[in-house]
Amino acid sequence: MSDIVTFGETMLRLSPPQNERLEDVDEFEVRAAGAESNVAIAASRLGATASWISKVPETPLGKRVVGELRQHGIDTDVVWSHRGRQGTYYLERAGKPRGTNVIYDRENTAVSTAKAREFDIDRIQNARVFFTTGITPALSSTLRETTANMLKAARQGGTTTTFDFNYRNKLWSPDEARETLTQLFPGIDVLVIAARDARTVLGIEGDPRQLAHRLGSQYDFTTVVVTRGAEGAIGWHDSVVHEQAAYETDTVSSIGTGDAFTGAFIARRLHGDDVPTALEYAAATAAIKRTIPGDVALVSKEEVDAVVKSGGTDLSR
Repeated sequence: MSDIVTFGETMLRLSPPQNERLEDVDEFEVRAAGAESNVAIAASRLGATASWISKVPETPLGKRVVGELRQHGIDTDVVWSHRGRQGTYYLERAGKPRGTNVIYDRENTAVSTAKAREFDIDRIQNARVFFTTGITPALSSTLRETTANMLKAARQGGTTTTFDFNYRNKLWSPDEARETLTQLFPGIDVLVIAARDARTVLGIEGDPRQLAHRLGSQYDFTTVVVTRGAEGAIGWHDSVVHEQAAYETDTVSSIGTGDAFTGAFIARRLHGDDVPTALEYAAATAAIKRTIPGDVALVSKEEVDAVVKSGGTDLSR
């Protein structure tokens, strides 16, 4: 039995070296990348047992994804498919004014046809936490139904459901996202959402503390975490609002920072921490992740402990 089971698509990320342009590149850095598997890895690194479930093409690229996740110590329970393809995305990094560009290539992927009945639902119902994100139902109408069914099954089994809103404007419009994701809210215990998404997609105004309180009260969540980038995060639990500042960090890569935060928060709550302590560890894990290339938080519990205990000072001194 796993502490946490996550469900969603993991892609292959292809990145030109340094800040080269895609149109001129002759080699790529390749890594597995997906919000749900990133969360599983971060939770695992902080001591939780984690599983990732998905539908994957039985191709060399699909096997590449599964193999990399297993190397990170994640239990993978996949439905191998002979139809559909492996999703990819291209990350072209650059500073201002060009900015970093993400190009998705995830049409007609194997996971877009996944249905709840294809998976071992007992695995979800026997876990302590089931986690998925708003990215998954954005990928297909089938996955919208599947996500709802899995959340329902988790709740029926007494599993805590945790959901990262994770709005992506390259996948769907704010109106589409709001209509679909609010229908999932009754099946969610813990919501993680960026302050900008609460405003842009849900149309909820106010400062982050007000956003957290309004979301918790309006939709009857057990816990709401509102992230706000460099300004830290807000946690709402039992009608009490807790504030956590971000730790100072020298950023190497910001990709996957939110997933590292969420994975650590879940792991520490599973460990028995209260919300303020879990937020503290989540912020420390996110800060360390920003110093690591790629999407995955290759952190250790010991170094996260050290950041928390030091208050975020430079550990190399």
